[in-house]
Amino acid sequence: MTYTPNWKDDNSDILVKALLTLRNEDDVYRLLDDLCTISEIKAMAQRLQVAYQLSQDITYNTIVSNTGASTATISRVKRCLNYGAEGYKRVLKNLDGEKNNEN
Repeated sequence: MTYTPNWKDDNSDILVKALLTLRNEDDVYRLLDDLCTISEIKAMAQRLQVAYQLSQDITYNTIVSNTGASTATISRVKRCLNYGAEGYKRVLKNLDGEKNNEN
């Protein structure tokens, strides 16, 4: 079963297809640099770091201290981890698999 978000449209289809063409970190850095503002990139990176730390059962106070994220951001990420489309969970699982393959 394919997941279809409620924001899917022709523009988002192009974005998703573009992301799928990226072959290495350099490609990703270059696209992010052209596509997003520094603030947008930092916000996405922060949310991913929050998701990782939540998945490790780290407390809100520690996550605030480690990432600078607000408790509202942490709550939103936690809600996505628990009730979302499983995007965070899939990425964290993939990253964990890559880390295990490096060892």
